[in-house]
Amino acid sequence: MSDTRVARQQDAMLVRINDLHYARGTRKILKGINIDIPRGKITTIMGPSGCGKTTLLRLIGGQLRPSQGGVTIADQNVHALNNTDLYQLRKRMGMLFQSGALFTHLSVFENVAFPLREHTNLSESLIRALVLMKLQAVGLRGARRLMPAELSGGMARRVALARAIALDPMIMMYDEPFTGQDPITVGVIMQLIRLLNDSLGMTSIIVSHDVQEVCAISDRLYMISDGYVVGEGGPDQLKQSDSGWVRQFMNALPDGPVPFHYPAPSYAQDLLQGLD
Repeated sequence: MSDTRVARQQDAMLVRINDLHYARGTRKILKGINIDIPRGKITTIMGPSGCGKTTLLRLIGGQLRPSQGGVTIADQNVHALNNTDLYQLRKRMGMLFQSGALFTHLSVFENVAFPLREHTNLSESLIRALVLMKLQAVGLRGARRLMPAELSGGMARRVALARAIALDPMIMMYDEPFTGQDPITVGVIMQLIRLLNDSLGMTSIIVSHDVQEVCAISDRLYMISDGYVVGEGGPDQLKQSDSGWVRQFMNALPDGPVPFHYPAPSYAQDLLQGLD
């Protein structure tokens, strides 16, 4: 392979996660993760609950530090940056939290305006135009005067998305965006993720365990389990994988490499010990 082609392929990857290890105390959560996230695409990280998906997002954002390995974004080593440079990098990242995390004392308009007021010196008239533009993109321009308590769960998630894209981020991260939503709202959020990614030229990273939804909108998927990447590729590739981990997850099998029972001593031994 020519040097030019290698350079082109490297440039196509906006985020590189290399030999990433992370532990909480003695519990090893990530045990050497390698993931490449292409620029301008939607990449989804899947896996069973508790496997470290949200932890991985926090490592990408520099909120946590790995015990080994690292994350580079646009050739910047996230965990080698000083506080000032990390703050600047984070301004280029959007995050849709699982809970939405709206400011309950601010209206819909003021929630979306918040990052613009915090990080820019734009005039009020320009802020107003930008807020209305972002709310229009998620279909909620008419709800701008409502308070968060007046919103349905799906509306709150869409307002949070409008706020997350207020600064036109380079990277948009979604933490379980479909959890707790009705089928109509899930369809709306799926459409918005794909539309916003393509129209704004963003790079999107989704963390989810909703197989059908992410397969419908993702360009590439990674599956992690027991601290390792156990599968990667396009949706069709993962559906045809011969990995037991991948087959169990993709087909919602109750038992397999991810056991039904949490590790424990013999059941009979546990019962007998209670007689002591």
